Amino acid sequence: MKDYSTLQAVWFVLISVLWLGYFVLEGFDFGVGMLMRAVGRSQAERRAVLHSIGPIWDGNEVWLIVAGGATFAAFPQWYATLFSGFYLALFLILVALIVRNVGFEFWGKQTSEAWRTGWEWAIMAGSFLPALLWGVGWANIVHGVPIDAHGEYTGTLFTLLNPYALLGGAATATLFLAHGAIFLSLKTAGAVEERARAIAARATPIAAVVVIAFLAWTLADQDGVEAASALCAAGAAVALVAAAWLAARQPPRAFGTTCVAIALLFCTLLTDLFPHAMISSTNDAFSLTLNEASSSRYTLSVMTVVAVLLLPFVLLYQGWTYWVFRRRVSAEDFGAVRSPVDLLSPREHGGGGTAGA
Repeated sequence: MKDYSTLQAVWFVLISVLWLGYFVLEGFDFGVGMLMRAVGRSQAERRAVLHSIGPIWDGNEVWLIVAGGATFAAFPQWYATLFSGFYLALFLILVALIVRNVGFEFWGKQTSEAWRTGWEWAIMAGSFLPALLWGVGWANIVHGVPIDAHGEYTGTLFTLLNPYALLGGAATATLFLAHGAIFLSLKTAGAVEERARAIAARATPIAAVVVIAFLAWTLADQDGVEAASALCAAGAAVALVAAAWLAARQPPRAFGTTCVAIALLFCTLLTDLFPHAMISSTNDAFSLTLNEASSSRYTLSVMTVVAVLLLPFVLLYQGWTYWVFRRRVSAEDFGAVRSPVDLLSPREHGGGGTAGA
């Protein structure tokens, strides 16, 4: 007998898509944040780095909020077990995101060197910690954590810091850093672009090695290699090798391949997890299936209708945002600039440009 219904499988896929969207989009935000001081040597260059993601980072985080909300509504038992067991790790992620986001807003409020340097380090730390811990968390979800017969997590924070999970964290952190470097090489101009491209050329091969090692361990850890996860892992490996080759040569294609690599990395984990929501390392009988974690059929049916009606508008709005703020930024753009709106092209902004202001 199946451990899931069609609607439960549909919502597992939809929630997976939300996580994939979050990691692909927020992944380069994390990378940009980690590289802020590495690619920006002057205040104007660091302002250009911030403005490269300024109009879009908060929209990218919406994917995380919706993924969490959808999990709570569609699979409340999954949400309860996950958030009660991983609460300290998730709390650290939340604090890091808050600090990073406050840093985005407060960096330009004063012009003193100490003020801005402090917020730059806060942004870097607030970008690195989630990039690391998301990999640690998802590796543990797939690998299995101690869960008892009542669905309660019985481990500690240090239980989550096992070698496999730490390798997963290193995989996401290095991959997001490379993803962000390639994004900066596409979104900036001048010296910032040159430094970002040089970092991308060095970071992407390292990310490829770490991620491929993690994927190999993931497949080796399976009782029997599952065709779907093996296919996703192979696709991610190919995309990473291609990204490493293209990073310094063709950044647009390299960025596309890192997007594919991130999506396929998490597809590997999610297909390995299905049809479970949580894996128990204590006893296989204590693992939580989608059927056990699910809301009622009526709830899932109503959620499906709402998602079909609203999701296209959300995607159109976010696509429009990326289109409006599509042009490159450079240190030379920042004189009278006070907000991302000042960086719109003359035709879109209704006035003269800011370059050289």
